[in-house]
Parts: sequence; structure tokens; C-alpha cells
Amino acid sequence: MPGTAVTPTRPPLLLHRPRRRLDAVRPARGRSDWRHRRPRDSQSGAGSGAGGRGDGTPRVLLVDDEPAIRTICRVNLEVSGMIVVEAADGGEALELVRAERPSLLLLDVMMPDVDGWTVAERLAADPETRELPVVFLSARAGIEDRRRARDLGAVGYIVKPFDPLELSVRLESVLERLGRGERELLRKEVVTDS
Repeated sequence: MPGTAVTPTRPPLLLHRPRRRLDAVRPARGRSDWRHRRPRDSQSGAGSGAGGRGDGTPRVLLVDDEPAIRTICRVNLEVSGMIVVEAADGGEALELVRAERPSLLLLDVMMPDVDGWTVAERLAADPETRELPVVFLSARAGIEDRRRARDLGAVGYIVKPFDPLELSVRLESVLERLGRGERELLRKEVVTDS
């Protein structure tokens, strides 16, 4: 009709992506896999169920000495359905790895006291933790840093500054690919992807 203004309607703004199930990440029953071992304290039932243990929900141990970076990462990972445990330094991370049994370690390189390289070296040297997937999160973008990460067994390398909205997508992809047995390919991509 003439003289009548039509205002187009917009779809509602989505603040996050819909959650995706990560069933492909779960290994076959009976397979020994770091992400799905029962924590020592859950033998009697304590610690199971709550917090995502045993239900297939990815648990990320986020290690960074900058509170703002931890907050940005935590918010975006939790929105995508992951459980996030935080550590402010490498020493705390080494303790939490054993207590929390994360699916993946998101690890800053440059931290005071125990840095990310040292954390990765200690985890790689321990038979109990050497299979824990490590994704480095660092401002160090040089090829020599990427090579060092690969040599320490890293399955990913994210350079700061990064797009926080892409973080959960990257980590979900890493977990899915690990579930398909692509660990060695991921390690090679640590050096070749930029």
C-alpha cells in the first residue's frame, strides 16, 4: 500500500554457535586413552558425573599467566560446551593435569617460574601424561618455536593475538581429529600451518 512503511525483521542475533556433539572423540570401549581414563579418586564413585568426567564432555586445562586471556578463552570455550579448568602458571598446571585429567591442555609458552616449554617437557617425559594433547597458545610466532612445540609433541599452535571466536572451533577440530587417529598429521601441521 502506498504510504505504508515496511520494516524488515532480522533474525535474532546468535551469541554463540549451536553446540555440536563430539561423539567421534570417544574411543572404543576398553581402549586406553588419556582423555577417558578414570581419575584415581573416581574409583569409589567420587568425582564421576559432575564436571564432565565420564560423559564425553571435553575438559580443557587452560594455562596462561594473563587473567584477561584466561577469561576470554574460558568464556568462549564454555559457550561451546567445553569444561574449562584454569591455571595461572606452569607449576599449578602440572598439579592440575593429574587432578583434573583434562582432554586437552591449552598452554601459554611465556610464563614466570615454570614456562610452557618446561611443562610440555615434563608431561612428555612422564608415561602417565605423555599422550595428553597439548595446544600451545603463544605470542611467539617464529618457525623455531613451532618446531620446538612439534618436537615436544604438540598437536596445535595458536599465535596471539588470536580470534577468540575461532578458539573453540580449533580445539573441537583438534579433538575430533585426534579421535580419528590423526595425531601425527596434527603434529606436522604445527610447523606448516600459520
